[in-house]
Parts: sequence; C-alpha cells; structure tokens
Amino acid sequence: MKHILVIDDDQHIGDLLQEALTKQGYRVSRAYSGTEALLLLGAARPDLVLLDLMLPGLSGEELLPRLRGIPVIVVSAKAAVSSKVELLLGGAADYVTKPFELRELLARVAVALRGAAAPQNAPLAFSDLRLDPASHQVSAGGVPVRLTRTEYAILKLLLHNPSQVVTKSLLLDRIAEDTPDCTESSLKMHVSNLRKKLRQAGGREYIEAVWGIGFKLIEA
Repeated sequence: MKHILVIDDDQHIGDLLQEALTKQGYRVSRAYSGTEALLLLGAARPDLVLLDLMLPGLSGEELLPRLRGIPVIVVSAKAAVSSKVELLLGGAADYVTKPFELRELLARVAVALRGAAAPQNAPLAFSDLRLDPASHQVSAGGVPVRLTRTEYAILKLLLHNPSQVVTKSLLLDRIAEDTPDCTESSLKMHVSNLRKKLRQAGGREYIEAVWGIGFKLIEA
C-alpha cells in the first residue's frame, strides 16, 4: 500500500484529501506544520508528499529541499507562473493550485507515483510507438520521427500514462521544467504538429483530443 504524507495546516482540506486518498487505497499520514513533517519523515519515508507552501514555522519552500528523493506535489493557493516554475525547478514533481478539482489531483497523484516507480531511462512503448529517453530517439511504425523539445516532452508524458486522458493543465504543469516556452495558447499547436509527424511516419492517428479537456494515446 502506497504511503502519502499530507502536509497542510488547513483542517478542512486535510480531511478532504485524507478521505479521498484513503478511498483510493492509499495509506495517509498528516502533518500540520513543516516542523511536524520533519519529525514524521524521520520516522518513516512516504512514497509521495502533498505539500502546502504557507505553513506555520518551517514553510513549504524551506521544506522542499529536505524532501529530495520523494515525489512532491505542491498544493498551494499561489498561482503565479513564476512560483510554479521555481518550485518545479527546485525539485517538485508537480504543482496544483487551490482550489483544485479533486479528480484531477487524484490523477496527478497516480501519475507521480507511477513515474517514481518507473526507471527514468527505461524505453517507453505503446502499440508501435517507441521513445527512448536515453538516446531521445522516437519512432512510429518503425520509422524514426524528429521532434522538437516541446513535442518530445508532450509525447513522453503521454507514454508514461498510456491508458488515461492527460489534461491540458497537467501537460502544461508537468512539462514546464523542460519546456518553459509552452503556454496554454501554444499547446494546441504543439500537439497538432506532434500528431502530424507521428501520422506521417506511422500512417495512422496516435493521439486524440478528448472532450476538449486533454489528450490520450490511441490503440492501433
């Protein structure tokens, strides 16, 4: 059973997260301050941390460097892009802005845990689509495909989550560290160019838009 540590001094939000995560089969621990979190971390190492930033005592920003090696999803009311990018570059696996949609947060938790469990340089595959993180080589139907940095980051995230819809907001947040030039307005163009390149190489569609909320890989 995966162990998740929720670090948040808001009782209501903490209760909401604990109930939802427990229903999903996770074991949940709670900390209401950065200092309390350090005590819990000294006793047991969780598989993932949900971290608020505005904590009493030791802040979330001060706590983050001490969580090296543990996937951390920052859950904060700070919505500035600069804050998100700084924290992602500082080691956070993901960033969710309060108020959040619970279903999306649970999806991000699943993605972060899956990413932590997978070897970082292991080749990724779906149907006849291949991506090798070690060499950055991509192929569709056995035909090599040359991608831009942003297109590669998008495809890599989709391949890490082949059975689910990856929302636009999740795509933007998760690839921000590798491709800070990708914005909400340009994401559609990047995905369109990626779909075109894969279609030309493999002779079929590999990515579909789902209900205007995100994208998903298509089985052959």
